[in-house]
Amino acid sequence: MQQTRTALAERIAEQRRGVGDPRALVGEMRRSVLLVPTAGGGLWSAWSGGVRWICGFTDEAALARFALLHGSGDQPMDYAALLGARIVDEVVPSLDEPAGLAVDIATEDGSMFFPPVVGIVADGVAVDSGEAKEGRGHGR
Repeated sequence: MQQTRTALAERIAEQRRGVGDPRALVGEMRRSVLLVPTAGGGLWSAWSGGVRWICGFTDEAALARFALLHGSGDQPMDYAALLGARIVDEVVPSLDEPAGLAVDIATEDGSMFFPPVVGIVADGVAVDSGEAKEGRGHGR
């Protein structure tokens, strides 16, 4: 039996088709529980384009696709379940570098990036706010 998509995965699909409302997408991300792999006592992240991307997944199937590519053999992948709002409001500002949220990165035609900009992350760490503190929110 195929699992139905989460509300966030549906909003991502709409946005990728060009018919979604970006504000509704961000709101859904903030309300959604995301599965975030853990490694070395912290959340799994990747660097790309001068940004640290916290990687979150909308459901266990999306996390499993990621684990097949980045896991260690047959070992289970540990993860934390966090609200999207907690990631962008608490985790991102705690990092000393530009950071955003990447959702379902191992899902072909189903990923979405929430960059470190005003309206997604706190203004004080958004790269486009002019309020970012020294050493935070701007590429080096």
